[in-house]
Amino acid sequence: MKFVIDRIENNIAVLENIENNEIINVDINELPKKAKEKDVIFYNGNEYILDNFEKEERIRKIEEKMKKLKGSR
Repeated sequence: MKFVIDRIENNIAVLENIENNEIINVDINELPKKAKEKDVIFYNGNEYILDNFEKEERIRKIEEKMKKLKGSR
């Protein structure tokens, strides 16, 4: 399962499932040490792993949408 780290509050990471938008709370100690808000992480059943490729793809798609919106004005 892939998640986006929505926010971190009081040592709890609020994760949004990319596939179904379900929200879960996870202790930050279960995440990779370098994980931060807006990172994409993959859960393989045992651990959470940063997915920098997916994060960059999401950023690229958002930037493309913003360019289209600005161009339609």
